[in-house]
Amino acid sequence: MKLSMPRFDQAPVLVVGDVMLDRYWHGGTSRISPEAPVPVVKVEHIEDRPGGAANVALNIAALGAPASLVGVTGDDEAADSLTNSLNGAGVRAIFQRVAHQPTIVKLRVMSRHQQLLRIDFEEPFATDPLALGAEVDNLLEGVKVLVLSDYGKGALKNHQALIQAARARGIPVLADPKGKDFSIYRGASVITPNLSEFETIVGGCADEHELVSKGAQLMQDLDLGALLVTRGEHGMTLLRPDHPALHLPARAREVFDVTGAGDTVISTLAAAIAAGEELPHAVALANLAAGIVVGKLGTAAISAPELRRAIQREEGSERGVLGLEQLLLAVDDARAHNETIVFTNGCFDILHAGHVTYLEQARAQGDRLIVAVNDDASVSRLKGPGRPINSVDRRMAVLAGLGAVDWVISFSEGTPENLLREVKPDVLVKGGDYGIDQVVGADIVAAYGGTVKVLGLVENSSTTAIVEKIRNH
Repeated sequence: MKLSMPRFDQAPVLVVGDVMLDRYWHGGTSRISPEAPVPVVKVEHIEDRPGGAANVALNIAALGAPASLVGVTGDDEAADSLTNSLNGAGVRAIFQRVAHQPTIVKLRVMSRHQQLLRIDFEEPFATDPLALGAEVDNLLEGVKVLVLSDYGKGALKNHQALIQAARARGIPVLADPKGKDFSIYRGASVITPNLSEFETIVGGCADEHELVSKGAQLMQDLDLGALLVTRGEHGMTLLRPDHPALHLPARAREVFDVTGAGDTVISTLAAAIAAGEELPHAVALANLAAGIVVGKLGTAAISAPELRRAIQREEGSERGVLGLEQLLLAVDDARAHNETIVFTNGCFDILHAGHVTYLEQARAQGDRLIVAVNDDASVSRLKGPGRPINSVDRRMAVLAGLGAVDWVISFSEGTPENLLREVKPDVLVKGGDYGIDQVVGADIVAAYGGTVKVLGLVENSSTTAIVEKIRNH
């Protein structure tokens, strides 16, 4: 199926569930303790990340969707850390703070990107389900999707009240289930158990046929709209009543850490559905996002630029001829990945060895090369009647096929100054034997702190000379 990037900014999602703080102590190890055969870690850096339902909300916000979160915490420093992190990421966090009880904290001791020890601080919360339900009821207006992020820690006491409240408003409910009783999720639009959680409920599945059969029965028993089973290295399976099963392969290139992968799946799924995507497309996007997150260390949010780049790679559109809006998105994504943008321009009427060498040299000035091409009318004004020899679409197609070129765009003005103001490349490159102050657009680039470079041209390589030689023969 063809994937595209949804408009997440119009997709408000409400997350309700078990909030926790993932805390990391990072440090080096150089000796074994004299007290016990364990490594001594000299803690050099402490890092806090939202976990559980908070990580789901954080992932939704990182995709650009408005995210709200309702959960339960202690009244302590860990809750303050969570609130600050979430508010800073644009998440509206509403916590029921319980005095004399700790916020759930998962402390991991790390050395050289390896987890040496995990320590859990937690007690089940004895919360008032009606109070939490009232908070949710007040927030449902205007929400496109409700997510129940259930870790069995006590925040979610009355699943059915929440599900029915959302359904009464026509709001889809997604649940990441836990425990041995899935009946509490009856009527949900989608539940997303992993294979182990699924088999705990339905029994072992010897093959995909049995998984599909037992999944169909579970959907019927619990009046579920759909069932998404995440299966680790075997990808994920989407089951819907009266539809064939959809099996999606795992997309991870290298698995580094599976922490938070389930959160990534349900958050991307929720944001995509809220943005209006059909369920199979939303699942495919979630699968793609999960493939990214398992390549990271610890609980990590997937950003919109990361997902967009993965989609472009998937669709083979990461490079090539782009319109202005597409180019600006591609440039934003590149900058989010700390890549340097190089810009050059020209007619490139008949591509020759001089052009190829020049473009390779230009590409070497950074990570991404944009080539702006004069359109046909612009070339005619510059070069005179009979030019260009090749139309702009053909010239751009040839340029896009070069390994040194990332993106190609055309412009109709005599100079690319308007493009430079929009794109704001880090480096403006031009070939020739003139000074930097003579390069068109140099003043624009210099004004915002960019760099302008003049590269030499390959001798005896000229489009005009080639055209004259052909005409004379």
